[in-house]
Amino acid sequence: MMHSEGMYEEVFSPATYATGVPYDTFRKLRAESPVTWIPEPAVGPWPPGTGYWAVFSHADVKHVLRSPDLFSSHLGATQIRDPDTSEDLAFVRAMMLNQDPPSHSRLRRIVAAAFTPRAVRALEDTIDARARALITSALGEPTDFVELAADLPVWTLAHIMGVPDGDRRLLYDWASRVIGYQDDEYAGLSTATTLSPMARKALDHKPATTHPDGRPVNPRSHAALADMFAYAHALAAVKKKDPTDDIMSRMLEGGLTGHEFENMFFLFAVAGNETLRNGIPGGLLTLLDHPSEQARLRADPSLLPSAIEEMLRYWPPVMDFRRTATTDLELSGRPIRAGQKVVVYHASANRDETVFPDPDRFDITRTPNDHVSFGFGPHFCLGAHLARTQMRAIFRELLPRHIERTGAPVRLASNFQNGLKHLPVRITP
Repeated sequence: MMHSEGMYEEVFSPATYATGVPYDTFRKLRAESPVTWIPEPAVGPWPPGTGYWAVFSHADVKHVLRSPDLFSSHLGATQIRDPDTSEDLAFVRAMMLNQDPPSHSRLRRIVAAAFTPRAVRALEDTIDARARALITSALGEPTDFVELAADLPVWTLAHIMGVPDGDRRLLYDWASRVIGYQDDEYAGLSTATTLSPMARKALDHKPATTHPDGRPVNPRSHAALADMFAYAHALAAVKKKDPTDDIMSRMLEGGLTGHEFENMFFLFAVAGNETLRNGIPGGLLTLLDHPSEQARLRADPSLLPSAIEEMLRYWPPVMDFRRTATTDLELSGRPIRAGQKVVVYHASANRDETVFPDPDRFDITRTPNDHVSFGFGPHFCLGAHLARTQMRAIFRELLPRHIERTGAPVRLASNFQNGLKHLPVRITP
């Protein structure tokens, strides 16, 4: 068995996840120490952190997520790494993701109408058509499925937010900067080429990635995303002058403060993008790795909804989220002090053998399937229904096709996002 110190380092290190999620380690920790203190050593140019309590069992993860009075999203925000400055913390605290009730409830109400089942149903035909066009465009050609699939959530978000179609790749690039900062390849991605004059002007504000003294710029700070916020305000000016039926217009009418508006744009542009950018390629790779389940699904496409849930359980797009203890308390026998970080591991909870029989088996008919890939409690993912709709659209198009791998998949180096950078395939009729 790996020495405990090595296990803890493995859980935290972004390099671990470039080779795979350490499910064996999670299993050992669930059995031996389901709430464990994990140190945060320095990673490359990023300084060491204070350490945190990692939560691995399904029951404890759900308890933390449904108890914002004990485990706050607001005190230290929701990333393992602390913001660099008090100004950075104040900025990210304005984001809906980093709020506690009742402030969180107010922000959620402003945008919830865009994500009701009824609102998403109105988009289904459009999403289906886009998915069909994407898969059809790739037929017979060597294709990086990560790149292909990423365009569906980006295109859908641009549609919902009222972003001009030619500017949609900016959403992809901004998400890459934020979610891929621990991976050199993703941190500097720049794929947007056909841009509006408004977008080209906003990109004049693109910041440097390091401070003059060589320290890296926090990718979740206001300074690191100056070009995105310049674009957000330019788009807002257009929407104020000529409101349309999109989420941007609704946000502007909802009484958001300046920081709240910027952070809501940030949340949509990044969080609404990266979940599917991870989940769709991860789902396909899981099917390719389990040919008998893939054949079972092809033989009975009515199993697609339950297959999607199992893909989400088996390949959770986000592996963990941080909270901060509001008071001294105890969790699974561990004394946690007020102000300490508490990080819930969705990826571990989804393989908890007390909840999921034979949890490492991929079973497209698994029922019940109480995965926590969309979170739990007041922060349950607002876009979950939209995400499922887009996943179904892509996989409906893929099921009648033949898919073969043409190269090895390449994973993202991140201790937060469960992502693929490349998945080379050939899709044929």
